[in-house]
Amino acid sequence: MGMEIERKFLVDRGRWKPCGEGTRIAQGYLCTEADRTVRVRVKGAHGYLTVKGRNEGISRQEFEYEIPLKDAETMLVMCKPTIIEKVRYHESLGAHLWEIDVFSGENDGLVLAEIELQHEDESFERPEWLGEEVSMDHRYYNSSLSNKPYRKW
Repeated sequence: MGMEIERKFLVDRGRWKPCGEGTRIAQGYLCTEADRTVRVRVKGAHGYLTVKGRNEGISRQEFEYEIPLKDAETMLVMCKPTIIEKVRYHESLGAHLWEIDVFSGENDGLVLAEIELQHEDESFERPEWLGEEVSMDHRYYNSSLSNKPYRKW
């Protein structure tokens, strides 16, 4: 069983500049219930199917499987509107890897940073561009952004 422990933050766009090339991601949701989400993702030239359980604080069960790219592209058409479009950048700081997502399309203007941890109370270095924590704000979950995009808040 996989477990995801993740914290999510807004990014101060005045302090953060992309370094390196990002990876384009398109993802959609086949299911967005409170107890589970089922996501299809095209990330670069790869396809993924991910099942996530109910959040308990900043932790939840997560199962991700690589699937054929053509299957993922076909399943995206079956997903609920809105398809999430973003470019993901990676930055290392200390012992951790940050994922910074720059959203476009219906979520244009939103930039989020996520860090995965080994345990909920794990300490980590905070980059200077890190803004307000939104880990517990459901509006910033990608599944929520699919149902009610950032531009419609």
